[in-house]
Amino acid sequence: MNRPTRWYDYISINIYWFALTTRSQVLTPLVVPLLVQRFVGESLKGTYVGRIRLWSLMVALLIQALMGLLSDRGTARLGRRRPFVLWGAVGEAVVLILIGAVASLEGLVGYWVFFAIIILSMVASNAAHAATQGLIPDLVPLDQCGRFSGFKALLELPVPLVFTSFVVADMVAAGNLWGALFSVIAVILVCAAVTMVVPERPLAVSPGPMDWQPLLRLALMTAIFTSVILGTGAVAGAGMRWAADLSGLAARWTIAAIGVLAMALAILAGVWISVSVGLGQDAAAHRSFTWWVISRLAFLVAANNFAGFMLYFLQERYVELAGERAAGPAARVMMFVGIAIMLTALPSGWLSDRFGKRLLVVLSSLIAAAGTLVILLVPSMAALYAGGSLIGAAMGLFFSASWALGTAIVPEGQAGRFLGLSNLAGAGAGAIGAYIGGPIADANGYVFLFAIYGVMFLLAVPAMAGVREIRGPTPAQRGPRD
Repeated sequence: MNRPTRWYDYISINIYWFALTTRSQVLTPLVVPLLVQRFVGESLKGTYVGRIRLWSLMVALLIQALMGLLSDRGTARLGRRRPFVLWGAVGEAVVLILIGAVASLEGLVGYWVFFAIIILSMVASNAAHAATQGLIPDLVPLDQCGRFSGFKALLELPVPLVFTSFVVADMVAAGNLWGALFSVIAVILVCAAVTMVVPERPLAVSPGPMDWQPLLRLALMTAIFTSVILGTGAVAGAGMRWAADLSGLAARWTIAAIGVLAMALAILAGVWISVSVGLGQDAAAHRSFTWWVISRLAFLVAANNFAGFMLYFLQERYVELAGERAAGPAARVMMFVGIAIMLTALPSGWLSDRFGKRLLVVLSSLIAAAGTLVILLVPSMAALYAGGSLIGAAMGLFFSASWALGTAIVPEGQAGRFLGLSNLAGAGAGAIGAYIGGPIADANGYVFLFAIYGVMFLLAVPAMAGVREIRGPTPAQRGPRD
């Protein structure tokens, strides 16, 4: 910024994170599961949610990378990032109106129209997302980035989760879908309007020809990773058809074991091949990095899908929460998760420096698995909130410790190249857990699916054995060499 920082800059630079999280917390755990259930019925709802999650996340990954490259080069009079926020907000508002309109359709026709609209939603939201994450690096002085990032964390996690839980979720639970959608539209447009006062300027000179190689490489890795997920999903489907001939409980446990093996295979093969493509000959010399991504992906497969299937889990576990009535409790569980994340994310940095990052990753995996066990074994809402809080606390520890571990093991001067691959792991987590897990839940129930997610938390632990932790300051903290 070409002026001193003012108090309202903390709001204007970070406010759109509130809109992005509100949108995702209304669509992913509430609107998408309910409308898919309405379109396809009970027997295949998990399968069809999984298809939406797979393709929408892969599109989101590519769109965010593309829009990030384009906004880096922005020469519009409004600035580099603000035009993308504005276009994304207007596009998302149109998409949400289309979602309300398509809700009146029926059957597979309704589903596929809804599928296409969700893809458009990912395009719009990730255009704004890519631009928003560039505002702090662009505008904030280095000695103030911590304060601005702390305000970002506040607007990105607990505030929208509380808003969704106590305002929008109650509308969805009451069957007032239009009220919920217009509330989200209002949030998006107001936040975009506030973002427009951010004091940014366009590039003063032309950025020159664009280097498309990073995007093409990401597209190739995305195609390979998607193929791995589709392949393991097909193998899991064949295994489930075979297991269906078994009797009773034997069939259910066999299907659950098939789910664990399929997800584990997708994680290992997807990461190994993607890192090999992304790093080329350097992959063999950086096996610690590969195992770090594997551990991170295993944990996120469970964590990222916890919210996506919570509504269906509640409907199955509690008879009184049929249909839309599960929306309010599902949102409140995620509120407890978000608050617990905030409580543990801040001290986890000190803890990882004091006791080691690998140890904290292992501890967070065990706590998350314990939280899952509480949810599965104790059939009460109080236990659900307690288990969700344990999982949230573990996520707060994991996010900080795992990322700090990753930044410490990447080669000096190549953080962007290496850590960019972790974005593929984040998107792949939602895709693996939903695309493979959805059909398993349709055949076996959501209690068994959540048990599989508990095992995924635990799989992050043995992967840590392949990671060699480097104690001391990270390359970024050490600064340039003499």
